[in-house]
Amino acid sequence: MISQNIKIIDFKILHLILDEIKLYLPFNLSYHEKNFQLNKNENLQKENSVIVVNHNFELSDLKIDKRKVFIVKDSPISINELVNDLNVLLIKQRYNYQARIMIKEYILDINSRSISKKNKKLQLTEREIDIILFLKEKKIAQKVIQLQEVVWRYSPNLETHTVETHIYRLRKKMKQTFDDQHFIKTDQEGYSV
Repeated sequence: MISQNIKIIDFKILHLILDEIKLYLPFNLSYHEKNFQLNKNENLQKENSVIVVNHNFELSDLKIDKRKVFIVKDSPISINELVNDLNVLLIKQRYNYQARIMIKEYILDINSRSISKKNKKLQLTEREIDIILFLKEKKIAQKVIQLQEVVWRYSPNLETHTVETHIYRLRKKMKQTFDDQHFIKTDQEGYSV
């Protein structure tokens, strides 16, 4: 699951209010002073986050996609209305992120459950997407037992060939559609993308 983050900048009172009810909020909350170096935070562009500022905050100080910035203009504002507005922004960001995940030279679109390269497109199952995302996230080869535990939630002691069967089928589909035999690699350490 993609973590959702709200970063409040130079708006202490709002942070204090939301911090009191953070157990009931569907996102992570953090506060930063005005001199917070957003531009140096490389993950900020990638993560599902919204920057919240007061209406008098100087936006030119932020060198970030303005679609990630929520300006609180009206005061007072209903907490429910604010949380709903923030959720809408986070949902839009997550949808856009899920529509274009780069894996090697491929574009994985979780929303349409497909992977594409140039003009070719392949429909995937939900499990195939889970396998690809898990292997992409791990960066190093993963053993069958790790795939069983995380992707299938099987007991490590369970004897099964489910992982190998799914990997075989996914490789076959990738070969047929993209003529790619090496999308999922295997070595003595396990599987990787």
